[in-house]
Amino acid sequence: MKKKHHFLILFLLCCIGYSAHSQQATETRLGALPELPLHQGHTLHILSPEPIQYVDIASHHVSGDLPLDNVLRIKLNEDTMLTERLDYELGAVTIVGDNYFAQYRLTAPLLIDDKSIPAMLEIKPEHTRPLEISEIGLSRSQMKNLAFGLLTKGVHHPVRSTQENGVGIVLNGISTLGDYIFLDISFTNTSNVSYNVDELRFFIEDKKITKATNVQTVEINPLWQYQTLKEFEKRHRNVFVLKKATFPGSKVLKVSLTEKQISGRTVNLKIKYGDILKADTF
Repeated sequence: MKKKHHFLILFLLCCIGYSAHSQQATETRLGALPELPLHQGHTLHILSPEPIQYVDIASHHVSGDLPLDNVLRIKLNEDTMLTERLDYELGAVTIVGDNYFAQYRLTAPLLIDDKSIPAMLEIKPEHTRPLEISEIGLSRSQMKNLAFGLLTKGVHHPVRSTQENGVGIVLNGISTLGDYIFLDISFTNTSNVSYNVDELRFFIEDKKITKATNVQTVEINPLWQYQTLKEFEKRHRNVFVLKKATFPGSKVLKVSLTEKQISGRTVNLKIKYGDILKADTF
């Protein structure tokens, strides 16, 4: 009986120890966070390695905004009498990017050397925790890095190209990663009139269209593109990311570019499924 009693006590102690260890592993105390001292009249800029998706500032004595998608600007509110009554602790600022989570402890020391006031902080990897909140698997920063690598490469043998009315579409290359297709595309204009883009759309449609058949067309919206495409004079190079899709050899992936004017120029490039099967991999 005593052995069972001792075993039960040992089991309970193990459970308590495991629970305490779990709480310690999952909780982060305010005092353990990196400190960011703020001082009235000074602004702190926090530089993120990728676009910031979410910010939470615990104290109403601190205001902040996002002047750029990867820059957080915070400062103490301008109220001298209130600042003199501020407690040293201002809580935490939480910053969430595409695939990271970071927190800092905000303080407001009354006495601080002007030379010690931080003006800019770059978020370091050791201050972050990995977090994947992207709905499409790859974060925007990851796609941007991959696309930039493609754009820095020269084009020796384009996969496909077409030209109509002085405007052309050139498929420089196709690369894949997991379930995603990266299309490296250049748009050219040999005319003396700049091209104002109305729409750039992607379709899967029948390779051969006859009047006797019903045309089946499915539009595919890009998940992401490297830069906006509004107007170009002579040449514009961009990368578009599509969700990988399979289609039979009787269909093609069509890239359709249309101009804003009523009688605007339109150009279409058809990509065969075989071209996608031969795509490079990252």
